[in-house]
Amino acid sequence: MEQIFLIYVSGKPAPTEDAMISIWDANVELKIDDRVHVIRNAREAVTFLKKYWPDNRSASYATAWKVCLDAASGVVPDAEARSAFEAAAKEAGILRQT
Repeated sequence: MEQIFLIYVSGKPAPTEDAMISIWDANVELKIDDRVHVIRNAREAVTFLKKYWPDNRSASYATAWKVCLDAASGVVPDAEARSAFEAAAKEAGILRQT
C-alpha cells in the first residue's frame, strides 16, 4: 500500500482547517467607484487583492498579499493579515472611512 506524506516546508506549523475559515474581529470596508466591498477574512482579502485591486500596486500591496496568503493557510495570525490588508487599502485610497 502506497503512503502519501504532506510536508509543510515553511518551518512554521502546518495550517489547521479552523484557521483557514476564521473571520476577522472587524470587517474591512473598501469603496471603489460607487461600490462598497466588505472583506471578512484572509481568504476574501486574497481574492480581492487578486481580482479587484486597483492598478496602483505598491509595496504595501505585496505585503498584504503575502501576509493574507499566510493567514489563509493558518501560518500567521488573522489580526496581522487584517492590519496589512487595511494598510494597503488605505495607501491605495480605497479604504472606506466610516
